[in-house]
Amino acid sequence: MPNSSWQEKYKNMVDPGEPIQALLQNQHLLPTTGNALDLACGLGANALFLASKGLTCQAWDFSTVALEKLAIRARDQKLPVETRVINLESDPFPDNQFDLILVSHYLYRPLCPAICNALKPGGLLFYQTFCQQKVSEKGPQNPKFLLAENELLELFNSLKPVVYREERLIGDTSQGFRNQAILIAQKPPLES
Repeated sequence: MPNSSWQEKYKNMVDPGEPIQALLQNQHLLPTTGNALDLACGLGANALFLASKGLTCQAWDFSTVALEKLAIRARDQKLPVETRVINLESDPFPDNQFDLILVSHYLYRPLCPAICNALKPGGLLFYQTFCQQKVSEKGPQNPKFLLAENELLELFNSLKPVVYREERLIGDTSQGFRNQAILIAQKPPLES
């Protein structure tokens, strides 16, 4: 059973918010059909978006409160989203199951090999989370949950990068996409 802090976080939240920038700005890369997974989905803005684009989506999180709200919203919108309570740090992952995996604002480094294995050959990873070099206090402060420079590329070096963005503190920090890194990468397809 999830601890009370995760339940409390979502108790009074209603609006799932907007999908992440990695998804909105790169939706042209989405497969037109297939199975998607939104890891640490929260209220499911990303899962709902993926399902609205024709993907059958699984949404996994530790919070039963968040997942109950997501399931109701998906049902009301008639979108194919299946929710699952999971401890991402200990529950097993399936191999070669998903055409797309999305992770946003979550970082648990030991999970990265399992994420790669869970992708089907040719599958895509969409990943967006906070960096150590950031211009605002938004997001976690503990370095354990913040990416070092180019770390997403290293964590997923078995995948082929398609899009990578990490602006850090370069140039005019009042503009651009700061605080987070984005990686969209593809698992190599099977050779024919």
